[in-house]
Formats: sequence, structure tokens, C-alpha cells
Amino acid sequence: MTATAEISAREAEVLALVGDHLSNAEIGARLFISVRTVESHVSSLLRKLDVPDRRALARHASGPPQADRSRPAPALPTPLTSFVGRTRERAELLGVLEEHRQVTAVGPGGVGKTRLALTVAADAAGAYPDGVWFVDLVPITSPDLSVVAGTVALALGLGEQPGRGIDETVLAALADRCALLVLDNCEHVQDGVAPFVERLLATCPRVTVLATSRARMMVPFERVYPVPPMSLSGGGDSDAVELFMDRAAASGWPPNHALREQVSEFCARLDGVALAIELAAARWTTLGLDGLEAGLSDQLRMLAGGARAEDRHRSVRAALDWSHALLEPDDRLLLRRVSVFAKSFTADAAARVAASERGVVADGLARLVEQSLLAVTVSPRGTEYRALETIRQYGAEQLDQVGESVDTRTRHVHWCLTQAADLVVVGADWRVRFDAVADDLRAATAWAADRPDRRADACRLAWNLGDLLFTRNLIGESQSRYEQAAALADDPATAASVLRQAAAVAGCRMRGDDMYRFRREAADAARRAGDPAGASRDLAIAAADAYRFASKFVRVLPPGEAIALIAEARELAGEDPDAQAAVALAEAGRVLTEAFADRRPTEGAVPETIACAQHAVDLAHRTGDPLAESAALDTLAGTQSWAGDTFAAAATARRRMALLEFTPDTPAGTHELIEALAEATEAGLGVGDLAGAGRWARRLAEHPLLAEVGHRATSWLLVTDALTGDVDEVLTVSGRFLESWHRSGSPARSVLGPAAAGVAMIHGLRGDDTAGAEWGAVLRQLGTSPGQTHGYGAVFDALVMLHRGQAGDAVERLAPAPGEVWLWVTWIWLHWYVALRAEAGVLAGSPDAGDRVAEARTIVAGNPVAGAIVERADALLAQDMSRLLATADVFDAAGCRYQAARTRVLAGGDQADRGAAALADLGLAPMAPVAP
Repeated sequence: MTATAEISAREAEVLALVGDHLSNAEIGARLFISVRTVESHVSSLLRKLDVPDRRALARHASGPPQADRSRPAPALPTPLTSFVGRTRERAELLGVLEEHRQVTAVGPGGVGKTRLALTVAADAAGAYPDGVWFVDLVPITSPDLSVVAGTVALALGLGEQPGRGIDETVLAALADRCALLVLDNCEHVQDGVAPFVERLLATCPRVTVLATSRARMMVPFERVYPVPPMSLSGGGDSDAVELFMDRAAASGWPPNHALREQVSEFCARLDGVALAIELAAARWTTLGLDGLEAGLSDQLRMLAGGARAEDRHRSVRAALDWSHALLEPDDRLLLRRVSVFAKSFTADAAARVAASERGVVADGLARLVEQSLLAVTVSPRGTEYRALETIRQYGAEQLDQVGESVDTRTRHVHWCLTQAADLVVVGADWRVRFDAVADDLRAATAWAADRPDRRADACRLAWNLGDLLFTRNLIGESQSRYEQAAALADDPATAASVLRQAAAVAGCRMRGDDMYRFRREAADAARRAGDPAGASRDLAIAAADAYRFASKFVRVLPPGEAIALIAEARELAGEDPDAQAAVALAEAGRVLTEAFADRRPTEGAVPETIACAQHAVDLAHRTGDPLAESAALDTLAGTQSWAGDTFAAAATARRRMALLEFTPDTPAGTHELIEALAEATEAGLGVGDLAGAGRWARRLAEHPLLAEVGHRATSWLLVTDALTGDVDEVLTVSGRFLESWHRSGSPARSVLGPAAAGVAMIHGLRGDDTAGAEWGAVLRQLGTSPGQTHGYGAVFDALVMLHRGQAGDAVERLAPAPGEVWLWVTWIWLHWYVALRAEAGVLAGSPDAGDRVAEARTIVAGNPVAGAIVERADALLAQDMSRLLATADVFDAAGCRYQAARTRVLAGGDQADRGAAALADLGLAPMAPVAP
């Protein structure tokens, strides 16, 4: 098999999107396939192309062609050198792995833990049908569990799901998988790794963890495997000698086999430590064995003594000290200065940080590669270099010892600030460029944050990271970086600004309590900055958000608390127009919330409530801030809906969308846009604008921030497609909905109910009772709400009953008069409810059928779809077939193919055959005759 053999067209599409650094869910959404299918394609590509982990697969997709290979491999890094020896250790570790779900390969740096773990993981790959995944923890600078989980998520191709932690996302994705997770270099982040692994093992019963660390992780059920040094038994035929001979031969001048016994003695003085042997072998061509023995002997004598395990550490230190001493002074300087890079770096980056000319640095990097002190790879950015973690740590120690650490790391911080500034403009390769420097941005921020004299740089970096991470859709870390920037800010005005960003991100994450907290903290910071108007805006928006986004809050805000906030905000507002608009918005939210609490709008309350909301819109419009005006329009639309003016609410929703058409992709703009898209879709459905509803719903489904929560993204698209009768689309999109919902832990969110009911309805129209029952079970898991009982549930149930000729059952299902259930049918479902109620009455021969039709005609006037349903019912009542057939054209024009076909079946005669054929084309079962 070659690097290009047997790659299907679909795999090529997946590969290209991996090259764009999309997550599995984002790829699935783009290609309209399930995440499971994406995972399967990624695993297949890793095997077929025999590349390293997912990052390397991305490089393969966008970089130069790789050399052909013939050996398939799991999702593991492919070492640049061959694996030598360790037959006994491989068998032992493999045996331990087969019997225990958490194994930690423990040993000193350089002993060969990672190479052994990778080889054993490859050996075990066949036992894990859902994959073997490698996670490099070296770049992590924080031991927080969420950071560890985020790194694992990146390796698995998972993105962050708004509304849940990244750790929960990983656990949900692996819950039913049989997979092996290799966690490499755990020692410096054990405080985060240990609880993550413990939760992983408890939640994912078929996942096994193989970790490498310098110390055990101290978690339940851990089995420790001490990794020994390379075997010295057998003298010249030992594993240690084989390793030396193999690495030395790479230079093109293999050692004479007659020297094997001398090499064995030399390796014994290195205690068989793999890294020490490899560093020495790299000098074979220039020093020969005599030179190696002479150069290293003094180092070993100076470091003699101590326990055996400590000797091994000393052997690595000795080899590094010796190899470092043989370098030219300029190369020693370069090695220690590039040690500040968290991962890979280019020659240009090294020149900036090392404060040297690029040509000089490029030559020096090449020499360091020749001495096995750096590894070199080819990427889309060009040639990249990386130091083994042990060597990187050694270089950092050297940097401290010579007193260059502060200056070098400061240059690294400035380089990171430049990289962040360059990433402000989002281009086609933006993700690739950001991912290449993200670890360095994090590392530089962590270092600067710990130094009082670098707080300003740390604040800028944290703020920049917050912006960039939001663009990358890593919104959980984005929020924490904004919060970090606020804590680092010396200027309270800066703190207030960045806290407002954090609040907006929290809104995107559906974390209402965080959103509220950040707004309160921003108000406090604004006060300290001497900005009472700014504090007023923050307090008022905090209250308004509690009203607008109540479903995002865990803690229900007491009415008195919100009222107190509004009063305080009003007192601070003064004559500032922005503050006055924010206060008016909060007040309108309060009035509307209290109006809904009173259940049914009274005649006197309606104009007062609408006037309050309109006042908020007028003040917001004067500010010239489209986001402020959008928030006010949201409240106005809710007020109009409460008042029963469906068409006015829809017009307001459309006005809001027009206002947000060119909103920048900031956290605040994104939060407002997502909410507006959902509102516009609902409004379109409510007034029969199915084409408009479909446009907004598809934009919502395709929004990149919702790629990881496909159930939330596609819910209104499913409702729209169900009502139009687009069966194929419902069947396709419902797969994404269901898979994502399960991956998210099957949350019981009532807002998802209409989507599940719509899918169940489509299966009912198809005559697939088994699938319908499955979706009915989903609907029950989402929770029984009054809306399901009296609103959308009644509408979708009635559609199936009428299709099956069960008009009497439909009459019973829609028995309550609209006024009795107004709260559950207002906004979207009122017109559908009254129209279907009228048709059911006519078909069932209800004595009040004429009254139902007359009432419905008044309510739905202006709604093309509901109006046509009522007109069809009236035509059926009058037995006027010409009028009935005319409604088919209205349905077709409105994009409601199902109702058009249904009309023709109801017309009978030749038209019935035409309608039946149309139903069959849609994939629906034939309509049953109306039961007597």
C-alpha cells in the first residue's frame, strides 16, 4: 500500500478538511456525514498514509507529498529512527496492558519510555477497534484538568461544545468506545492528568490508558511498569550495543563489529540509558570510540555516587553535559535560547528569539540536528525544528545558569505578541497558522504572568489569546483567557473591557451565571475607572440578560435582585445615551417577564408593555450600536408575540436580522447573531414564511460555533423541513441531531422538543412506526412540557392523524380552543394549531366545523400556508373542488410540498393519483381514507 493508494473520494474530502484543522464534528457538518463516519475515515487515512498523529495528517494534507510507505499504522507518531531491541520489555508491557486498564510506564528522562510505549501501543492496536490515540502533554503549561482534557480533545479531533466542559465532551465521545489512549510525558501536569484519567476510567468502561511519566500518577487501579535501561546482557550482542551501532551507522560510517565488546563496556558506563547512548553515537564519526570514552569519562567520574535510579539521571546529565561541551560556543548559545519554544519552531522564529541573523541561525540549527540535539520536519510553514523534551529542559537550565533566561524569554514574549498581531486578519490558512504557535502563546503568557515587570505583556497576550481562541471556536479557554487578562490588567478600564468580552463568550457557551458575574465585575471595574456610565450599562445589561436568557442560568435571579440592579443602573446613567438605552432595555425585560407571569395579556397591559419595549428600541437606535438595537428588538418581538401579534413579531425578527447582516464575528456579535437566527426561524414558521425560515435555519445549522452541538444547530432546520415535507433532508439531518445529542450526554432540554416531534411526525407520515417510536422515546427524554402537550406536540400529532385518516382523533388532540392554550401556541404554533383544528373538524364532521373555519380564517389571515389549510377546509366543507385544488398551487408556491400533495389526494379523481405519486416521490406512505 502506498501513501496515495486506495484513498476514496470521500477520504480525500475528509483529508482536505483535516488539513484545514477542522474538528471531526465540523467535518461531519460540512460533508453532511456523521461524526462516527468522519472518525472512521480519519483512522483509515492514518493507516493508509502511515503518518504520525492528527497534526501530522493535517501537515500531509496541506504540505509537500510524503514518501511512500508500506506498513499500516494506528494513530501514533512515527519515530524518525528505528526501534531497537527490548523484546522482553515489549512482551511484558503488552501483557500488563492486556490485564489492566491503566498502566503507567515509569522511568527517568531519556530511558526510552515514549519509544517503548509507542511500540507497544502499535503492537496492541488490533485489540482496540475504535482506535489508538497518542496525546503529547509536553506543551501544556497548566496542570488544570480542563487544559489536559482540551489537549486530549485536540488529538481526538473533538471541538468544544457550548454548554458543557471540554472534559465532559471527551468523556461523552469515548463513553462507548473500545480505544487505547497513550498519554505521554505526564509528570509535569499530574494534578490535571490524575483526576482526568480517574474520571475517564469510571465513565468509559472500554477505554484503556497507557501513560508515560517520571513518577506514578497515584490513581485507583493504576499498574506501574518501571521501564528499565537498555539491556546490557549478552555483551556485544546486547540491546544497548545494538542501539549504539544502529545510530552510529546512520552517519554512513558504521562501526566495525570487532568493536562490539568495547562498545558494550562504554554503554555500561552510560547505565544503558537510551538517550545517553544515542547522543554519544551521534559523535561517532567525529570522535571515534576512543574519543567518546575519553570525553565522557571525566563527566562520569564527577557525577559518580548515589542510588542506582539516580545514577541513570546522572548518566543522562553526563551525556548532555558532554555533548553540550563539544558544541561551538555559538551553537551552545543557540541551543539554550531555542529551548524557550514550547514545541516546533522555524529558523525565522529562532533568529528573533536568539537575537541573531537568520543565516547564522539556520546553519547552527543544522549542526544541532546533526548532533541529534534537535529533530527536523517539513511542514506547510517550511522547515521546522523541535527539541526532545529532556533536551529542551536541559537547555532551559543552561539558560538560567548563564543568566540569559529573562532576556531570551522576553524576546519570546515579544515574538508571540507579533504572531498574535499577525493573526488578527483571518485568512484561508488561519487555523493552521494559529495552531502552529498556540502552544508558544500559552507558554509565553504563563511566564509573563508570573513576573510583575511583565504584567502588561501578559495582559496583552491573554487578551489576544482570548480573541484568537474565540475565532478558533475554543470558547471555554477563550473565556478563561479574558478572565486572566482582566486579573492582570493594571488599568480598571481595561479590566472592564475584557470582562465584557468574557461575558459575551459565556453567553455563547450558554453559561448565564458566568455572563451575569462578569457583567457585575465589569461594573465594579468601571466604577474604579471613574466611569459611572459604563458601570450603569454593565449593571443594566446584567439585569436584561437575566430576563432575555433565563434558560441559560442555573441560579434563578430573584426578582428583587434584578429590580435593584435596574435602579442602581438608572442612578448611574446620567445623561449618557448608551446607559439610558441599556436601562430601558432592562426595564422592558422586567415588564415583559412580569406580563408573561400574569399568563393572559389584559387589554390595558398590552399597549403599556409594547410601548415600554418600543421605547427601548428607540433609545438603542439612537446610540448607533447595532448590537444594542438588536437586543431591544429581541425584547420587542417577544412582547408582540405575547400580545398575539404574530405578524408584527415576525417583522421585528426580520428587522433584527437585517441589522445584524454585517455584524463582525466578535463574541458579543456572535452571541447576538445566533440568538437572532433562531428567533427569525421561529418567526418565519409562525407566519408561514417557510422559505425564509429555511434560510435562517440553515445559517444556524452551518454556524461554526455550533458545529460541535449538532442537535442545537439543526433543531430548527428539522422543524422547518418537517413542516415543508422535505423527507430526505429530515432523515439526513436527524442523524446528525441524534448523534450529537447522544455525544452531549442526551441533555433534557425542552427547546429541542419541536425537532424531535417533527422527526417523529415524518416517520409517522412514512408509515415507519418503529422509527417513530424511537423518536417518541427521545421526545420523552427531553421532558414533557405544556408546549409538547398543547403546542407543537398537538400540531405534529394532528398532522399524522389526519394523514392516516384519523380525523376524530385529531379533533380530540386539538380539543382545547386557542384561547385556552394561548401561552403554548403563541409565537410559532397558533396559526398551525387553529388551521389544523379547523380541518380536523371538517373531516370529522364536527357540528361546530363551520365555526372553527370562521374563527381560524380571522386568526391566520395573511399566513399563506395556514391560510391555505383553512381555505382547503372551507372548500371541503362546501364540497367546492375547484377552490380546494387552487390551494395546491398556493402550497407549492410556499414551498410546502407535502400539503400540496395532500390537497390533490383530498380532491379525488385523477388529482388523487397525482397527489399519491407526489407523496411517494417524497418518500411518504399513502394517505388513508377519512374514518367515518
